[in-house]
Amino acid sequence: MKKIAILGSTGSIGTQTLEVVRNNDDLCVTALSAGNNIQKLEEQIREFKPKYAVVFQEEKAKELEIAVADLEVKVLSGMDGLLTIATMKEADILVTAIVGMIGIRPTIAAIESGKDIALANKETLVTAGHIIMKLAKEHGVKILPVDSEHSAIFQCLNGENQREIDKLLLTASGGPFRGKKREQLETVTLVDALKHPNWVMGRKITIDSSTLVNKGLEVIEAKWLFDISFDQIEVVVQPQSVIHSMVQFVDGGIMAQLGTPDMRLPIQYALYYPERRPLPGERLDFMKLKSLTFESPDTDTFRGLFLAYEAGKAGGSMPTVFNAANERAVAKFLEEKIKYLDIIEIIDTCMKKHCIVENPSVDEILEAEQWTYEFIESRW
Repeated sequence: MKKIAILGSTGSIGTQTLEVVRNNDDLCVTALSAGNNIQKLEEQIREFKPKYAVVFQEEKAKELEIAVADLEVKVLSGMDGLLTIATMKEADILVTAIVGMIGIRPTIAAIESGKDIALANKETLVTAGHIIMKLAKEHGVKILPVDSEHSAIFQCLNGENQREIDKLLLTASGGPFRGKKREQLETVTLVDALKHPNWVMGRKITIDSSTLVNKGLEVIEAKWLFDISFDQIEVVVQPQSVIHSMVQFVDGGIMAQLGTPDMRLPIQYALYYPERRPLPGERLDFMKLKSLTFESPDTDTFRGLFLAYEAGKAGGSMPTVFNAANERAVAKFLEEKIKYLDIIEIIDTCMKKHCIVENPSVDEILEAEQWTYEFIESRW
């Protein structure tokens, strides 16, 4: 029986992780956490009966505690609660499906407790990759990627020598605005930006996909996951979202992982690695597919990807500023307080104003995040 704890169980990755649990009777959920969706969390608690449940907001945690008073579950709150379930002895692996830099401290604590990490919280590696990967190596912990693109690369490298990588080919769908030019994006609405052509995801990541910022975050994440230079990471637009990513080796050979756009596959692969388990669902039918197409990303129109490479190469605290600026800008766009193109303008301005801190500690990473938020609030 493999015991798992999930940070962010009510979001897209969290709920799909629980689907995987439903299909496998040798998985046991020992802890769940949510931001404030206590109604959904209560439903999950009643079904999966974890030992702990965490709600980040203290008042919401008190509400949940009353709602589940008939169950044997301990309700916790805040960062202390997240750290408790990240380090609990009753879990073998921690699924970090939580959104934002709030995931950094629990991930570090879990690694120091010797737990493997099924990583879906990309901000952790984007901002603190230099800390996380070093710690994982020191403690003999596996960082198992859950993002479909990173999982694809991880699968392609299984049994291969990473020193023989020539480059990584990260695929992107291109999002809902693929092929459009900047002037066509001036009137984009929130409804337009939330219409992803292939994937069903949370609101924030859907907006990130439309700007290609999400792909930029994945580029930075890939650098840390696979210990490779930015010059060896290439983004390829693959509109059908069938090829999830590829690896080109020094002899010119290329390996790719293909499949339908179903996040349960990378989630299940991370939970059972190196074993593969049957997974119900649609299978890829090449006779119906007929063709695959490829394009270069338009980094002039979608400057978020260009800025991600710039932030990654600058290093230090700059990726934190890139991530935090995007996070706050997208939040403002989701609240319809700014225009669509303002998202990239805000990121660019923050990066230009920031003074880089080299090799930042966790406290310095969080300080850079706070500086970014305060700068944005003073200007927009």
